Amino acid sequence: MPKRQRICVVTGSRAEYGLLQWMLHDLQGDAAFELQLVVTGMHLAPEFGLTVRAIEADGFTITRRVDMLVSGDGAAAICKSTALGLLGLSDALEALTPDAVVVLGDRFEILAVAVACLMHRVPLVHIAGGDVTEGAIDESMRHAITKMAHLHLVTNEEAARRVRQMGEDPQRVQVVGSPGLDHLRRRPLLDRIALEEALGATLGAVNLLVTFHPVTLAPDEGVGELDEMLAALAEVDAGTAIWLTRPNADMGSRMFARRVDEFAAARPGQVHVYASLGQLRYLSLMALADAVVGNSSSGLYEAPSLKVPTVNIGDRQRGRLAAASVLHCAPERQAIRRCLSQALGLDCRDVVNPYGDGHSSERIVAALRALPPRQALLRKPFFAAA
Repeated sequence: MPKRQRICVVTGSRAEYGLLQWMLHDLQGDAAFELQLVVTGMHLAPEFGLTVRAIEADGFTITRRVDMLVSGDGAAAICKSTALGLLGLSDALEALTPDAVVVLGDRFEILAVAVACLMHRVPLVHIAGGDVTEGAIDESMRHAITKMAHLHLVTNEEAARRVRQMGEDPQRVQVVGSPGLDHLRRRPLLDRIALEEALGATLGAVNLLVTFHPVTLAPDEGVGELDEMLAALAEVDAGTAIWLTRPNADMGSRMFARRVDEFAAARPGQVHVYASLGQLRYLSLMALADAVVGNSSSGLYEAPSLKVPTVNIGDRQRGRLAAASVLHCAPERQAIRRCLSQALGLDCRDVVNPYGDGHSSERIVAALRALPPRQALLRKPFFAAA
């Protein structure tokens, strides 16, 4: 019998776990693989919803937990968290001896994984490289991870072109689509009654799903942009329900969380705040929402497939491929109000999502099954773009 491939998947945030969930399910059920699941970052922090519990509830066995977050949301705290992550992930790689490590995205937790893999000479498979998000330091981390990775599974052809332009072997770059769309094909969403029960609150006549993360290249981490968005939302009709999710663990995230909590406290019954909704509640709410508002990638990745318009505010997602249902606006309250009014009247029935067809996880697993030998993967010649 052929040796099972030890595939180690590392997840550090609720957002990227949601995208990886069906790939994990498929790997776990495939006799060709031994799945090693390493959980770190926000998953282990109560202030971000202790989402490690959701991973376990989904039926996954956690192979290793790596605590890395230190108290604080300034640059020093993020640097120290990254350093702690590198230490813990190095120990995990030494103990688990995987044949390959799989990561998704561009956050500091994932950067630590990439550095550890580089030093331990473990092949790294990177999902969703090549995208552009000009307003965040994630942009630089994503491209750095690309240069340390050995196989690139990207979400669209524009991203593939950028990865090839960075000198990566075209034969190691595959377009697989966004794995987050697999949820919409493979898992029934909650209907209105079941969703209200799961949320512990009643949907409004109009519903806005709002997520605003720090803008880590802005001098104030985007607090001013957040205030402008909240000022615009303060003027919506009283019958409009606002569903807010707290930000990721980035620079400035605690200030963002305080602003969001204060906004909600002044509007009891209308504004609902959650540390983490989980993928099922989040996507079910998105499907029933009248618009997605903020600067989260989910407004560009998943919302178009649900035929829901997105008001994308500011520069955090600037440059990322977007469907026709995504309306970009300046981080200024009047512009946001105008864009929100436009979104609520937008017909999205014929919108085509540029991020794939919901079969991404199958393509990822197929790519892992066809991995070249370890030493062949680790050697990376530079391919100059034509």
